[in-house]
Amino acid sequence: MNTLTRDDTRRLLNKVPEVTLIFWIIKIAATTLGETAGDAVSMSMQLGYLVGTAIFAAIFLTAVAVQIKAKRFHPFLYWTTIIATTTVGTTLADFADRSLGIGYAGGAASLLMLLLTSLAIWYRSLGTVSVASVSSPQAELFYWVTIMFSQTLGTALGDWTADTAGLGYEGGALVFSALLATLVVAYYKTSLSRTLLFWSAFILTRPLGAVLGDLLDKPLALGGLALSRYWASAVLLVFIVACILLLPQRGARQGH
Repeated sequence: MNTLTRDDTRRLLNKVPEVTLIFWIIKIAATTLGETAGDAVSMSMQLGYLVGTAIFAAIFLTAVAVQIKAKRFHPFLYWTTIIATTTVGTTLADFADRSLGIGYAGGAASLLMLLLTSLAIWYRSLGTVSVASVSSPQAELFYWVTIMFSQTLGTALGDWTADTAGLGYEGGALVFSALLATLVVAYYKTSLSRTLLFWSAFILTRPLGAVLGDLLDKPLALGGLALSRYWASAVLLVFIVACILLLPQRGARQGH
């Protein structure tokens, strides 16, 4: 008879994956997919940012409810929820920045405050914001709300960098890649909080995905490659599914 060790039991209870290289590869692909899929619904289908946000918000809320009710870590369910947060983040940020006229800088500032508030309330309530502690419905709820804010903030940051700051999509991709590389160096060469480094990297992968997605599907006249949003989204989705199937993940260990 197979017996579970204490670490095995903790992994079953923790419904988020261990933070490894494959985690970050899938995360960047998922955020890029969020940009292309969000644009496909709001722009290519001409449904608009508000309708697109409503559609993806419904998917996001459903996925979070299923994720919280699940008894253990399910890779496909987890990444479906992540993709839902990044697509709703894309359309919501575009709606606030463009339709409401808040602008990229105003939208990014507002979303940063919401993100920091979410993390502060989470920490005050549970004493930690480490992803390794996400093993209760309350912690999961904080986790997904925080992620939704971070994904929306990332969209606004990516658009601000590429458009308002005038760096373009390639320039924006280089900037965010360099910032992520700096965090990698900090992880291996310093004693900075691993939780701080995780959330910093998590936030920065979203604007990287945003500018990469825009680089793929925006018109040539705007600095993009003018690829089909549908085909780009399909290829990214196939890539993510292949990663999940070929590179198995396991739940994070509590306390790590």
